[in-house]
Amino acid sequence: MILEPLTLAQDGALPGELLTELTALYASNHVFHALSGDFPDPHDIRPEQVAAALADELAEPGAEVLVARSEGRVVGIGITLKQHPDPADPDPWIGLLMVDAGQQRKGYGREFATQIEERFRREGRDGVRLAVLDGNDTALAFWGRLGYEVIDHRRDRDADRPCAVLRKPLT
Repeated sequence: MILEPLTLAQDGALPGELLTELTALYASNHVFHALSGDFPDPHDIRPEQVAAALADELAEPGAEVLVARSEGRVVGIGITLKQHPDPADPDPWIGLLMVDAGQQRKGYGREFATQIEERFRREGRDGVRLAVLDGNDTALAFWGRLGYEVIDHRRDRDADRPCAVLRKPLT
């Protein structure tokens, strides 16, 4: 699996073929989107909505959007933050790690997470955090299998949703 940083064209747009692939990826995860409420209709996610969501993510200071490809196909997307907006939080964050629903349980999520962790290790970081929405038991179990432990429960910054905060040491 290859990770590629997502970059927008000079006009701020995503290349059409990539936007089509990313829209299909987001649409395949309608169960997650029904829980998150990130899209008005999780069964009808449109390219312009995905493009706007990704542009918003890329506008965050220190954010990086990573596209995961296997055999040339987009199989996942990840969003990382070099620094949480709370200055008291020293760790980088995984803001999103999503694998195409038709490609789940094939090891892509584990490999994707491992590559993100390795990127942070090379930067000298000693831990990484993420948040899992309450009710997303599948994600909580996935991250637990990768060595992440719940360290807090709080509401997320953007949508005020209850979630568990998890951390994994990188040393």
